[in-house]
Amino acid sequence: MGLGRCFRSNSNFKMVSWSVLMRIQATLQKEMVREFLAEFMSTYVMMVFGLGSIAHMVLGGKKFGSYLSVNLAFGFGVTIGMHVAGNISGAHMNAAVTFTTCALGRMPWRKFPVYVLGQFLGSFMAAVTIYSLFYTAIIHFSGNLLTVTGPTATAGIFATYLPEHMILWRGFLDEMFITGMLQLCLFAITDKDNNPALRGTEALVVGLLIVIIGASLGMNSGYAMNPSRDLPPRFFTFIAGWGKQVFSIPRKPQSLENSMVCEDHRITELPKTSPSTTSPIAPSIQPVPSLSGSMPLEQF
Repeated sequence: MGLGRCFRSNSNFKMVSWSVLMRIQATLQKEMVREFLAEFMSTYVMMVFGLGSIAHMVLGGKKFGSYLSVNLAFGFGVTIGMHVAGNISGAHMNAAVTFTTCALGRMPWRKFPVYVLGQFLGSFMAAVTIYSLFYTAIIHFSGNLLTVTGPTATAGIFATYLPEHMILWRGFLDEMFITGMLQLCLFAITDKDNNPALRGTEALVVGLLIVIIGASLGMNSGYAMNPSRDLPPRFFTFIAGWGKQVFSIPRKPQSLENSMVCEDHRITELPKTSPSTTSPIAPSIQPVPSLSGSMPLEQF
């Protein structure tokens, strides 16, 4: 009887397992599920290559990376991402591209949240992956102090930050123009009624487009051009220990020509001391280190 019960138990287990596998297979065959996974995987691949190249440049200096290597990594990361998911979802990898596609009637709006969710999760997991792979290098480089600005800042590995010469509204206009250029060129590359890229070369041409945009227009704002590229890694850095400063705009320190002291929201000017006056306790004003703007890095 014991053997019979064991046999029946194994048979029931196999039947349940087979039923579960069949349900999973049926779910994965659904169009929107496949498109979600395609956007997740293509964005993940693109972001792992891109963020990894920035980590090499920031943490290893000129020995392991450069701004050109970042452009190439993001560009060809996009190319590989298109090969991963191009025939399934179109491999948008970019919420702005998905929005434009829906707005022009080329895709139903019901797919918009599915695509964007896949992109955001893929980008977030890519940030987690790069943080895990380069954790010891990040800690060594930063002295165990995770900062957004300064000579050992590491937040720029994951998200874009404006340099000192840029202000917020100029950064907004810069990103709006670059994203428009990206979309215009994508339409030109894929427009079958005009002069599209040769069949089978679209992914390579789009990758080269990203490299060109980075090399020519990336200095001011980091040419993110993509909420799916910037927001999820930024949220990750907030969670991982960089704090709420990742959502702020770094500002240059104020001039201290007149040695100002701020206390209880009141500003009091310290009395000036003539060169001939000697004091056993002369006030010592330490220079404030300048905030070095994070390097504009990045993509699609």
